[in-house]
Amino acid sequence: MRFPFVALACALAALVNQASAQSAATPAPLTLAEAMRLAESVHPAVRSREAQRIAAEASRREAALPLFNNPELSLEQTRRRAAAPDARANEWTVGIAQPIETGGQQARRRDAAAAALDALRAEIDDARRQARTEAARRFHAVLSAQRRVQLEQRSVELFEGTAQAVERRRSAGEDTRLDANVARVEAERARNALASAREGLLDARSELGTALQLPPSAVPELAGELAPPAGERLPYDLEQLLASAQARPLQRALAAREEAARARVAVERAGRYPDVTVGLQVGREGPGVARERVGTLTLSVPLPLFKRNDAAIGQALAEATQAEIERSVVARDVQVQVRRLWGRLDSQRERVQRLQRTVVSTSADNRLLAAKSRQAGQIGLLDQLLINRQALDAERELNDALAEYHATRIELEQAAGWSQEGSIK
Repeated sequence: MRFPFVALACALAALVNQASAQSAATPAPLTLAEAMRLAESVHPAVRSREAQRIAAEASRREAALPLFNNPELSLEQTRRRAAAPDARANEWTVGIAQPIETGGQQARRRDAAAAALDALRAEIDDARRQARTEAARRFHAVLSAQRRVQLEQRSVELFEGTAQAVERRRSAGEDTRLDANVARVEAERARNALASAREGLLDARSELGTALQLPPSAVPELAGELAPPAGERLPYDLEQLLASAQARPLQRALAAREEAARARVAVERAGRYPDVTVGLQVGREGPGVARERVGTLTLSVPLPLFKRNDAAIGQALAEATQAEIERSVVARDVQVQVRRLWGRLDSQRERVQRLQRTVVSTSADNRLLAAKSRQAGQIGLLDQLLINRQALDAERELNDALAEYHATRIELEQAAGWSQEGSIK
């Protein structure tokens, strides 16, 4: 009596193992937050900036040293010969010399290195934000393309069903050949639209794969849908976005670059002061019977008569002026861009809400009424096809409007430096 129970237990265990293996083989759907984190970790611009940070940190460590120039060690040996036997001598001298900057270059060099490192860190943050923005934009593009495929699939089912029904009615003598041809053309147009939508989905998945550094076949299915804008206000207003734009990573990077350029100008100007070289020499001189220990302290200063470091100062001033111009231009342009995108987002939100309230809902009602009227013989086939196409066009317009709304919202948050959904703090 135990054998059937043992066999049943083995069969159940095999089914459980097979189901777990299938679930393990199927990748989990990709969420927006996961896509943004993955894009941030593999984006070439982020990795390039991370590699540059090694050099910037090394420059800061070098600038933090007590002195900029290394000391110089010298060794001199002299062999003297004379006619007298006791006049021969081996003389030697050991010396060390250290150049010392007198214009305070080292402190200014530390300021420049620290500002350059701060700028690079801000640029890394900006590159991460751009990677997340690109992933979010392409993620929503795939969601829009998936919804478009679903709409076109419904269109194919609707018009193919209509064409088959008209063909049956034509066989029964209730519809004309013209009606059948019109229905057949509409069905074929729906198939072509579906094929085009699938091609658009392939392109959108390829672009998302590029942002995630994955081949299109390795991009998993996406979790989520194009959410319509909420009825309440957005979690930010225009004034908050304008304030946030001034503190975004790009603005901080440009300000730090300008600070570093100003510090380099100070370094070059301080280079006009001559460096003092202090040296100490110790040696032995003279023949063996009169050998002397000699100690010498040296101090040398170059005379700045001809070279005044004008070329280096001019180059540093030009770089500082360019950094100031770039920062001011970006600060002005970002204000204009945020205001422009805010106005576009507000217009697109109203457009989406109008499509939802009036066009889509009314078109859906018209489609149901047209089907009933067609069955009752109150309208013809052309009227019904027109109403069905109008309803599908309304849903296509809503899908396109939602895609444009989310693309503008993502661009606005990127321009204003606002915290994005799924971002890594």
